[in-house]
Amino acid sequence: MDPKAQFLAQFRQSIADGHFIKLTLSKAGGEDKEFKNVYARLITLKGEPHLSFTLRYATRDITKNHPPQEAEAMLGLWLGQDFLHGVLFTRDTDITLQYNRKRKPRLFSAKASLHEAPAQNHDQAKQYLIAAEGSPYLQAMGIASSTGKIKADGQRKFRQINKYIEIFDTLLSQAKSLPNDPHIVDMGAGKGYLTFALYDHLVNNRRLRPVITGIELRENLVVFGNELAAKAGYESLSFRAQDIFDFRPERIDVLIALHACDIATDIAIAKGVQAGAEIIVVAPCCHKQVRKAMAPPEELQPVLRHGILLERQAELLTDGIRALVMEANGYETKVFEFISTEHTSKNLMIVGVKGKANEKAMAEIAQLKARFGISEHYLETLLRQHAKVD
Repeated sequence: MDPKAQFLAQFRQSIADGHFIKLTLSKAGGEDKEFKNVYARLITLKGEPHLSFTLRYATRDITKNHPPQEAEAMLGLWLGQDFLHGVLFTRDTDITLQYNRKRKPRLFSAKASLHEAPAQNHDQAKQYLIAAEGSPYLQAMGIASSTGKIKADGQRKFRQINKYIEIFDTLLSQAKSLPNDPHIVDMGAGKGYLTFALYDHLVNNRRLRPVITGIELRENLVVFGNELAAKAGYESLSFRAQDIFDFRPERIDVLIALHACDIATDIAIAKGVQAGAEIIVVAPCCHKQVRKAMAPPEELQPVLRHGILLERQAELLTDGIRALVMEANGYETKVFEFISTEHTSKNLMIVGVKGKANEKAMAEIAQLKARFGISEHYLETLLRQHAKVD
């Protein structure tokens, strides 16, 4: 068995017997002069062992997670081509594969220099689908330090980002017809915390080929997002300075709108429904339209004469009818509480996955509107204008 094959066999065995600690590749020798090093550690993703590779480039780091068999194949491609020096650290031995100038390999063994593997708690991995290490966007956004550690004042936002990714990952599992190259539109992307994390997760954890477009009115945030995407090597992630009402994409597989105020949420949902999106995710805020269109009956006045109670009732009706309209158009919906990264208050999140239409939904909407004196819900109006709701 040649030295490279022995090295890979030792790697495979160290994973199997639980003795693996970490692995490093150095002495770059490939065509890509920007590709400097690779570091690998063992993590647990969804209850299964994975190797988390941090690929170090001159100006960015990229994290890729692979099951052991795929990880071994990646090492086989890199060793002797992109890197001429590899070290496998196990509980028993340090194993080094080294290539000379003629690219002839030699294998060396030495006494183990490390005895404890880094925590696999990606529970830390199970908890955190987005890793702190190797995520340059977290550093650029001030959440992580230059060494890849989450800052004290970034812990809350980091947890929120991962909670969002957990929610989205569940929706991916429920979607029946989502393609491997999903076209995703994030309407009102803001600074892009969740947009970048979603791209990272879909590419590096889910092994998909997403095309993600963030729509944002503020030009400075669009410039920031596009520059950061280029720096991170996120080739299919881009941002546009545009009003969501004017955005007319050819294809939407996933529609996201987490910071759209008032009727902007209705516009986003309507665009997702009209495009036949497999997944729609919105977190509405600033509910005004339905409240202005409400004339509650006399028997409700003892409660709704108080402005704050009328406002909260209008919010519940606004989002409840939104969910029913989505159901009428063939989406299975859930409404639950979500803490946004952009706002300190708790928002409701409405999610819809393509499924069976609720045949009773339109009658239920009519009953609610009559009961609370609602003359118009803007989402209905938008869809009716496009002949989606009769």
